Amino acid sequence: MLNVISLLIGIAAAVVAFFGLVPLVGWANWFVIPVAGLGLLLGLVSSRREGQILNLVVIAVALVRLSIGGGFI
Repeated sequence: MLNVISLLIGIAAAVVAFFGLVPLVGWANWFVIPVAGLGLLLGLVSSRREGQILNLVVIAVALVRLSIGGGFI
């Protein structure tokens, strides 16, 4: 059950992270990282790995986007 919740959180964070890839909307990734971190924690508690992997990928994409934009843009 925790894996399903982790996957749902990861999917929602991925949608916002995809929106954050648009120029001048990179600030949205600052909200994605903590939300995906919560999903990652729920995925760590569950016995399956899909939620963990999805949330790690979302965090990585958000961090790369923030580093490209200098953290703000």
